[in-house]
Amino acid sequence: MTGVDLGPQTRIVARLAGSVTDEQMAGVTPCPGLAVRNLLGHLLTLSVAFRDAARKDLGPTTDTSPDAHVPDIGPGWREELPRALDELAGAWREPAAWTGDTRAGGVDLPGAVAGAVVADELVIHGWDLARATGQDYTPDPAALDAAHGFLLAAAGDPGRGNAPFGPVVPVPADAPLLDRTVGLSGREPGWRP
Repeated sequence: MTGVDLGPQTRIVARLAGSVTDEQMAGVTPCPGLAVRNLLGHLLTLSVAFRDAARKDLGPTTDTSPDAHVPDIGPGWREELPRALDELAGAWREPAAWTGDTRAGGVDLPGAVAGAVVADELVIHGWDLARATGQDYTPDPAALDAAHGFLLAAAGDPGRGNAPFGPVVPVPADAPLLDRTVGLSGREPGWRP
């Protein structure tokens, strides 16, 4: 996979995040152990990490495992997150982002795989955020296709029972692609807070 424009999906995530109220920050999410504020913090840190991975600007942002700490947001997150998402999309518009090797979350991987991973992160965490905050959600079709392909390929991995993916949740073959993708991510498509 190469060349998926992540811009439409980053704009969707930014819109969802912008609609989150202060009262919703402590709410539960489909991500075990993460409240809404932690999910927003994760979206911010992954946006910076995968922006830097696309640029091959390896260092602390790309070396840190997402499991190193529970993410959180600071007071400026409402400006920082949309900016980071925009920079992420811009970095992945460069053809060089999809070639060669890079690193994200402390893991070395091919650029094309990193691009698929970030598409998956944006689609699934967009769903997580929408579900946790009661918002409608229609992901970008190209990002959804990329996320589904990545998760389908990962479904046979014997280590899937561990983070970041839980066991696949069975979903009918005729279910919408988003539900099938959510199931592949280890989430229950019907999840509600």
